[in-house]
Amino acid sequence: MRSAHTVEQVRAAEAELMARLPEGALMRRAASGLAHAVSDLLGSTYGARVLLLVGSGDNGGDALYAGADLARRGAAVAARLLSPERTHASGLAALQKAGGRVVADDRAAVGHRPAVVVDGIVGIGGTGGLRPNAAAAVDALRGVPFVAVDVPSGVDVDTGRLDGPHVEALLTVTFGTHKIAHLVEPAAGAAGVVHLVDLGLDLPDADLTALQADDVARLLPVPGPDAHKYTRGVVGVRAGSRQYPGAAVLCAAGALCGLAGMVRYVGAAADEVRAAHPEVVVGDGHVQAWVVGSGGGDDAAEAVAAVATDGVPLVLDADALVHVPRVGAGGPHLLTPHAGELARMLGVERETVEADQLAHARDAARRFGSVVLLKGRHTLVAAPDGRVRVTTVAPPWLATAGAGDVLAGLCGALMAAGCDAFDAGSVGAWLHGAGAAVAGDHGPVTAGAVAAAIPAVCRSLLA
Repeated sequence: MRSAHTVEQVRAAEAELMARLPEGALMRRAASGLAHAVSDLLGSTYGARVLLLVGSGDNGGDALYAGADLARRGAAVAARLLSPERTHASGLAALQKAGGRVVADDRAAVGHRPAVVVDGIVGIGGTGGLRPNAAAAVDALRGVPFVAVDVPSGVDVDTGRLDGPHVEALLTVTFGTHKIAHLVEPAAGAAGVVHLVDLGLDLPDADLTALQADDVARLLPVPGPDAHKYTRGVVGVRAGSRQYPGAAVLCAAGALCGLAGMVRYVGAAADEVRAAHPEVVVGDGHVQAWVVGSGGGDDAAEAVAAVATDGVPLVLDADALVHVPRVGAGGPHLLTPHAGELARMLGVERETVEADQLAHARDAARRFGSVVLLKGRHTLVAAPDGRVRVTTVAPPWLATAGAGDVLAGLCGALMAAGCDAFDAGSVGAWLHGAGAAVAGDHGPVTAGAVAAAIPAVCRSLLA
């Protein structure tokens, strides 16, 4: 499980560890990891031109000590001090002793463009976007790869928001634990690849986590030796409509991932579903979970009304989301909106949701008393109690028509097989993303191919 901790949690753990270590030892440990990561990125350190953009405080100290390490390896290191009066004194002394230089501007730093820029401007305590002098320095270096120290400067660490000018890093080297901004969009997009340097911090359980392959394998519902199709769970699908029969076919394909024992379909696209999936049982009957709304169009209200009092968990997608207040007991249910749908549910603009995804997913989960799966580049699954899981495995090619229908069916199968809504949403999102990566083989993928790849992903996990 990859955990992301808040600034307050990290600082408390660092203070506890520093009390047991010699002065400066923790910073040097972090700086050593940073220097190794920069060296790996460069490939050959000797003669490489490295520019440090150094702000005040410990973040700048990390950059300066790392610069000293790189200078000792033969790199040509220069530092531009953005807050000279508040520069980390011992870090600066170490850099200069190792042969690094302090310069007044970027061109004087290297004679021409550096091979890499180390962003030591603002640490995890920063708020808001970059100040004008820092923003100008960053802007002047567009096109040069940036390595961010702990987090890209200018992002909001505890929310994942971007509230102004910020660094766009190719690589972020973080210390002790991941931070929320590394996993939550839009800030996660500014972090690039994130490399974690272990500092040995004693951290509490985190409210925001990201499942890894072994976590997903552990959570998969696996049938026992005496299982039959009914004990493995029956998932009901009320999706599609006369306008969108294909959504029913794709939702059923996701439900037919093999994780539940049987799929039952009720709706206007029965002929299309039967033709595409002869193993699906068409007609009403007992189920352990319903999937409602994908491609529902004008039929969505009727479909929600039909299942609202069944007393089983629901996956509500697409057109069913506007009818969330009508659902009955059996929850918490799983709601699967994209940003535009969540914005309508909350009465805000789509851009507002996209700018602060974590806060809005949590708000919706509390407001509706259900688990909310906010689809996106990094999908968020938020529980009413504040826990959030992030899925980061999906390739950009997964942004394709019908993919959400497959995801809804897959989550319904997991719920019918016994997963609660939080596990079903987070495991389903992970399998969905991994299925897209397998089906597309780093290239284009269709929704139907994603559904077809999910059993293979599960087999590889269980092996």
